[in-house]
Amino acid sequence: MMSWPHLLSYFFGGAVLANAVPHLVSGMMGRPFQTPFATPRGEGLSSSTLNMVWGFANLVLGYFLVCRVGYFDLRNAAHALALGLGMLLLGLMIARHFGRFNGGNAPDRL
Repeated sequence: MMSWPHLLSYFFGGAVLANAVPHLVSGMMGRPFQTPFATPRGEGLSSSTLNMVWGFANLVLGYFLVCRVGYFDLRNAAHALALGLGMLLLGLMIARHFGRFNGGNAPDRL
């Protein structure tokens, strides 16, 4: 029997894992990128080192939300859907947010 708290945890786990990607990639490439610790928050640039730390923290939190809550099974459609929706929705949100600063959002497009 699936419980909604587990699905909610998988949803937020997917969101946190999606957030880990740009920070880890920017950090490994040695590029500054926005973090919640920059000034102004979420808009200013943080060092590549801080991005690696923040990305890794997101990865660890995502692991706990997905792998340590309930019994996540990627072959279970509800589990995969919850994880995927979390990744998609946060991915779209951060694409719009960071696109404002990194040239990814043209005003006349999605």
